[in-house]
This record gives sequence, C-alpha cells and structure tokens, in this order.
Amino acid sequence: MAGFIPTRLIPKLFTVLKEGYGWSDFGRDAMAGLIVAIVALPLAIAFAIASGVTPSAGLITAVVAGLTISCLGGSRVQIGGPTSAFVVLLYAIVQKHGVDGLTVATLLAGVFLVVMGFLRMGALIKFIPYPLSVGFTTGIALLIATTQLPDILGLDLLDKDTHFLARLQACFQARNTFNPWAAGLAAGTVLVAVAWARKFPKFSGSMVAIVIATLVAMFFEFPVETIGSRFGPVSASIPAPHLPKLSIDLIVAMSSPALAIALLASLETLLSASVADGMTGRRHRSDMELVALGTANILSPLFGGIPAVGAIARTATNIRSGGRTPVAGIVHALVLLLILVVAGKWAAHIPMAVLGAVLLIVAWNMAQAHTFLKLLKAPHADVLVLLTAFFLTVLIDLTVAIEVGFLLAMALFIKRISEVSEIREITQTLNEGDPADDPDSFAKRSVPPGVEIYELFGAFFFGAADKFKTALTQSNRSPKILVLRMRHVVSLDATGMRAIEEMHERSLREKWSLVLSGVHAQPMTAMVRSGLADQIGMENLCGNIDEALARAEAIQLETQEKKTGAVAAGLG
Repeated sequence: MAGFIPTRLIPKLFTVLKEGYGWSDFGRDAMAGLIVAIVALPLAIAFAIASGVTPSAGLITAVVAGLTISCLGGSRVQIGGPTSAFVVLLYAIVQKHGVDGLTVATLLAGVFLVVMGFLRMGALIKFIPYPLSVGFTTGIALLIATTQLPDILGLDLLDKDTHFLARLQACFQARNTFNPWAAGLAAGTVLVAVAWARKFPKFSGSMVAIVIATLVAMFFEFPVETIGSRFGPVSASIPAPHLPKLSIDLIVAMSSPALAIALLASLETLLSASVADGMTGRRHRSDMELVALGTANILSPLFGGIPAVGAIARTATNIRSGGRTPVAGIVHALVLLLILVVAGKWAAHIPMAVLGAVLLIVAWNMAQAHTFLKLLKAPHADVLVLLTAFFLTVLIDLTVAIEVGFLLAMALFIKRISEVSEIREITQTLNEGDPADDPDSFAKRSVPPGVEIYELFGAFFFGAADKFKTALTQSNRSPKILVLRMRHVVSLDATGMRAIEEMHERSLREKWSLVLSGVHAQPMTAMVRSGLADQIGMENLCGNIDEALARAEAIQLETQEKKTGAVAAGLG
C-alpha cells in the first residue's frame, strides 16, 4: 500500500497489522477497550442530552464514529466519540435549525475535515495559539455548567433561551421551583464520582455514581425528572442510514457552523493525538487523523449521530489501561454497541439531575481556571486573544468566537512576524555587526564609492514589505548601486517580490543599479518562477557579498566605459 499511498495517509491499524499482532496484544487491548467503554457510556448519553438531542444519538455516535476513527485514524490509541467541546455549539444549532440542520452541519464538517487532511493541513492546525485554545475551553466549560443548573436544581424554566445571561436570569426567576431531591441526587453523584476517582483512578467514577444514584432514586421513588420522562424510551438499536431533508438554503445556512465544527474538531483531535504521543512515545499521522475524523463525521449523522472528535480524557484512559493499538478503540466501540442493544432501555431510568452532575464534573475538569488566570499575566496581545475568545464564546456565540478568534490570532501572528522582520542600512557601520572571523564579514572588505548596502532580516512577506519600501524611500542618499543583502531572508511571498520589483523599476527610472546578495533557495525559486529574476538580470543575483561587490565594481566599470565611449564619440 505504501507504494501507491503516501505514508501520511495510511491508517495506523494497517501499520500495526503489518508489524504483527498476537493474542497477547489483543488481550491487553481488549481489557483497555472494555474499561474505556465503561467510561464513555455515561458521557456519551450526557453530551447528547446537553447538545439538545436524544440519548441514543450519543451512544450511536460513540459506536459509529468511535469505530471509524479507530479503524482509519492516524493514531494508535485515539478514542473517538462525542465530547463536551461541542455541547454549546450543537445545542445552539438544534435550537435554531433543528436536528436536520445539525445533521447537515455535521456532514459538511466531515467533508471539510477530509479535504483538510488531503491538503496537508494537519500540521498547521497544531499551531493554534495556546491563549485561543484556553479561551474557548474555559468559555465552553462555563456554559456547560450553567446549562446544567436547571437539571441539577430541578428548576422548571419558562424561558429556554440559550444565551448565558438570559439563562441565569431564567434560573433566578424559577427559584421557587427548586427541587431538593434533584439537588440532593446531584450532590451525592458529585461526591461519589470524585471519591471513587481518587480511590480507583482507572475505573469510571461517573459510571459508578450514576448506577448508585439511579438505584437510590428508583428505590425511594424520588420525584425527579428522568431521561425516560423527558425523552421517552431509549432506542436499543442503531437505525438504518438515511439522509436528512436537504435544500440549498439549509446547506448555505449550515456552512458557517460546519466550519466551526470542523475547526474545533480538528483542534481537539490533534491535541488529543499529541498528548497521546507524549504518553506513548509514538508519533501520529495528523493528516490521516483528519481524514478519519472527517469520515467519521460523515457516517455518524447518517445513522442518527452527532459530531465526534478525538477525546483527550478517554484516550488517556485507554493508554493508562494498557491500550497500545487501534484494536482497543474498536473493542470500545463494539462493547458500547453491545450495551446499547442489551441494556440501552435501562438508561431511561437515569435522573436528569445525575447527568447534570456528571457534566458539572466535566466542566470543572475542562475549565482550566488556574491556567486562565495565569495567562492574564501574559503579553497584552495574548491576553487580548484569550479574553476575546472567552467573552465571545460566553456572551455571543461559539461559532462567532471561533471565527473571530482565529482571525485575531492570525492578525497578531502577522504583526509579530513583521515586527521581527527589518531592513537596515549597513554601509556606514560595516564593521560593527559582523565578527571578524565571520566569512561574510566586511572587516577586510572595501566598498566602492557610490555603493549603498542594505540588509534584510526575517521573513520578507506582505507584513514586512511596507517597512522595506519605507526604509528605502526615506534614505537621504541617492546611490549609484544598491546592494540588497538577503542572507537572512528564508521566505519570500508575492508582496515581498512586488516590493523588490518596485525597487527595480525605480532604479531604471533614476538610472542606478540593483544587486541582490545571498539569495536563499525559496526566494530564488520564487523570483525565477515569477520572472522577477529575469527582470533584474541573473547576473545581478549574487551568491554572497563578495560576488555582489565584484558585480558592483563591474557595473561601475561598464558605466565608466560607456561614458568614456560617449565622450570619445562626441570629440570625434
């Protein structure tokens, strides 16, 4: 397969099977898959309900998407399924466009992710600014916590508004409907889950707490709302695949939320894969991970599921439980399928307050409050990105937050790169910047009269091109020959080339010459392909400063010979 398909697009499952896979490996992976399935079961149900869809949708997602990501993924240990990162975004989509809108958005996001993988964008996604990620995550955690307040406190809300401030106001107005039984179950669930996790960290404290709390509520017949009373019976099977009702208007309306889903899914999945690499000493194939994630998000909605992503907590649980190959993720999905078919109907008895408590624990774990406060002491630009992402997520909309956050981060990145890019005149300070033992030093070189030397530093792209033009325009001297030293320029884009081209055009108008020195491979290739090298003249593109100075002397000699010839012709 490697002969026809690049390694970056080969699933890790194929690599594992090619290396050799035995019964001992299967036994270890099967145990890890079983443990992860127990951890994933309550979370899949809770995340689905919090997203505004049925509990079955969460289980279907964990099975279909989890199986797809493990079979096709670029990581050996990634566990896929629904996660808390999507809850706020999906709930808003369902409230505004219904389940069909969510299905279309998920399908589109899947297509976007596949395209991103084939376009080699896996490596780029990993360079998302840390403050941006923390701002999103902390904002989502706060929203998850507030969305669970009505269920945890047993409140009967008249206003189901999804906005943060409106929700808090509605909870306050409904304070007279407070249900102490629901609050008691929620508190007990938190205490049991936390205590169990500390005592037995390898097993799911949330699952144990849900079982105990559900049995207590059933035995004492607590007057609390359950999954069954709100959603009806939980389906014990996976439906046949089907397409939603499609229309051009719906597809256009869902394109922006779909892009937000794709960006958020790629960010969390590749972050999870990177964390897994650190725990296992392996390296994942980021492009294949995106292709697998996109395929999973195309298949999941066809069976009635919701968006899926690589889950950091479940992936870490898989590794700590001994999982070392994608077989563990496959076992996890098959165990969940078995539970769905055999015992899915019992999920209807789980109190909503208990699921709310589980999500409250999830929100607390993902909030990163300490990190958020620490980043407030970071440079002002990072604080701006952090707070923008956080407040837009909480107060406006996660889709808007993602789009604005990414644009702001890119703008600040361009600003920082342009700040470290500079052009400096060095003709008058030739011996100050270079050490004497530097082979490119001017210490033992002489510069012909009338030659001015400027040196470029850093990436020469559209963010830095204006500085170049300004520096040359403000020069008080009019050179006969300008040598532009580019030994520190490793990247040149179209705007940078245009700045050099404008300088060449100016030299033709003002009757002076332009010589480039120390041009690296990428800038040279770019100038040759664009035709700029031919405009300037290949003889004026020199490999080092010695060649450039020699070329300057040659130009002066040619100029002098032309003048002498012109004078002789005039006298004759």
